[in-house]
Amino acid sequence: MTDHASLSRRRLLQAGGALGLAAAAESVLAGRADAATAGRARTTVTDLGPGLVQFSLMSGLLVGDTVYVGSRNLDPACVVGFDRSTRKVVAHTPIDAEPEPSIQALAADPAGRYLYVGVLLKADQGGPNLFRWDLTTPDRPAVAVGRTEDRDIRDLAVAPDGTVYAVGGLPGKAPALWEYDPATGAVTNLGVPDPNATLARAVAASRDAVFFGAGSILAGGGGASRASLFAYDRAARTFASIVPKEMEQDPSMRELAVMGDQLLASTSGAVEPGKIAVMELKDLSSYTLVTTQSDTIKSFTWDDDRVYFATESGVQAYTKADRTIAPVTFSGPDLGEIWGLDRVDGDLEVVSGYGFVAEIDLAAKTSVVTDLLAAGAPAGPQLGMGIAAGGGYVYVGGNGGVARHDRRTGEVVNLLVPGEAKDAEVIRGSLYTGQYDAQGIWRYDPAARNAQPHQVADFPSQQNRPLDTSWDPVNQLLLVAVQSDTEGGGALWTYAPRTGKSASYVNPIDDVQMVRAVANEGGVAYLGGDNAAAGGPAPAVVAVDPVTGRERWRIDPRQPAGVAALAVRGRYLYGLGRKGGLFVIDVRTRTLVHTADVSAVCTGFAAMVVNRGTVYGVSDTTLFRVHPRTFAVSTVVAGIDGAWYSGPHVNAQGGLLYTLRGRNLVEVDDRPAR
Repeated sequence: MTDHASLSRRRLLQAGGALGLAAAAESVLAGRADAATAGRARTTVTDLGPGLVQFSLMSGLLVGDTVYVGSRNLDPACVVGFDRSTRKVVAHTPIDAEPEPSIQALAADPAGRYLYVGVLLKADQGGPNLFRWDLTTPDRPAVAVGRTEDRDIRDLAVAPDGTVYAVGGLPGKAPALWEYDPATGAVTNLGVPDPNATLARAVAASRDAVFFGAGSILAGGGGASRASLFAYDRAARTFASIVPKEMEQDPSMRELAVMGDQLLASTSGAVEPGKIAVMELKDLSSYTLVTTQSDTIKSFTWDDDRVYFATESGVQAYTKADRTIAPVTFSGPDLGEIWGLDRVDGDLEVVSGYGFVAEIDLAAKTSVVTDLLAAGAPAGPQLGMGIAAGGGYVYVGGNGGVARHDRRTGEVVNLLVPGEAKDAEVIRGSLYTGQYDAQGIWRYDPAARNAQPHQVADFPSQQNRPLDTSWDPVNQLLLVAVQSDTEGGGALWTYAPRTGKSASYVNPIDDVQMVRAVANEGGVAYLGGDNAAAGGPAPAVVAVDPVTGRERWRIDPRQPAGVAALAVRGRYLYGLGRKGGLFVIDVRTRTLVHTADVSAVCTGFAAMVVNRGTVYGVSDTTLFRVHPRTFAVSTVVAGIDGAWYSGPHVNAQGGLLYTLRGRNLVEVDDRPAR
């Protein structure tokens, strides 16, 4: 048995110099910024090495005696084979897919010879997204076998005759059911059963039918459908809706599996908890419906007596005889976000997003935990999430972890936290993060001995995606801007570190716009709106009392797309639009006083911060500043090209700026001419 304390210590200290964590500093001297800046400016950029290095994962599947694990947020993407008997990584294949690949879908053919791999991508470049690895020759890499035009493959299933089925999605397009015929190599679009679905995450196949599960876990609200479930008749090549009526109002179908002569189906929870339906294949209108207390229900496995499944809080078991649900208890660590669950020889094999495999002995209620990095899985620098600085540390968020960079010693420590730290603030020496998916606010105190982050505030699961954070020193509140993926709209969260009290103000802009950005000054919170769906109201900036959630005023920033970022300096509220616009609002007169096209340095997502009395912005390409009097924009670091997972971030501490250049953390000392 692996002692979890030892596991944590080993994981926390990243595997050293070979990975290039000790980075050399470089200086970049910038000359005159632009005509609006008189005199000589100086900018020094110090490279602090990779922001976050680890082996992160997004899928796991047991084939024979080997657990195959698909990587997440690593480039190149890969699948590794973890041998249960030796507890070592014994096989590895790269997956040649771009850009920014992650592997959520794994499925094996009935003979256990071929492992099929489906890939998620950041953009569609016309390349393959379906691969096959011959497990009889694991030293040979997986090969591309096809492409679904939905770009992202979220789930795969193999029918008894070896035919492969894939589902996934592409933003702005209803998902289709795709078929790969290994005999001919053809990839066929079998149709779009639900034209209002935004994403399909579940597929299962029997001899006669394929089951397609979709909904709106992303880009919900408006006209997006709720949970949908279709049976595709393989002979007649037709779809029929079979969703149980009790599931129709849930956001999305989350998991499907064929268990003998039954179909297991689960939904994602939001307003209500998720549900499980046990459906009879001979008569799909005949089913047993079970309501859980969980938001996430995925990764079904079973034995004669029970069905096991993963939730956001661990593994649970549904007892078939009495139709009850209970958690699987065992001695061992928190499993975090679970991406694989299989039943074998009286054990459960659990693949954790923390980067380990846990073998749970169901009878003894014990566990053996093996860290995949220590077992031989490759590590690499990740795309970054949020970033924060303070108390002598800089923090970079990623998948299943946060890297803590000590600015005094250069030591880098990986902290375990489920999901994704989308943005963060350091308040009185402690780190506070907004955690996706539906994880609320977490806190980490570096002064506490052997501390790990822990949750301090929970919110309704439909308000699931934190986007931006801001510390309000007047009201002593952490402010978090939030998007609701399933319902549309968003929320403003507040949290008081001194008292532990929290609040959530739902749809403070309107019931369509998420709260993309938040800034504050003088006890007033300023919220920037953005629309996930096409159409809808124009983006708005809303001033809110964060103590009561009441609106004070609002203004149209005259942007063709949503607000990407906000920052306040003095009487002026600065903002960036997602289509390359800069705007400035005088918060005293509540008027728009300046707009400009800054698309040369900033389009799409962005972030802003005030440092040394100047407002700075960062885009996917450029770090720039806004002149405090003329509002002219000048470049600080061109080609910064930060490798961000879901939009750039910048933070400031002690007069220094912190952001990413590529996948590396950089410290920027900018001294513009005055």
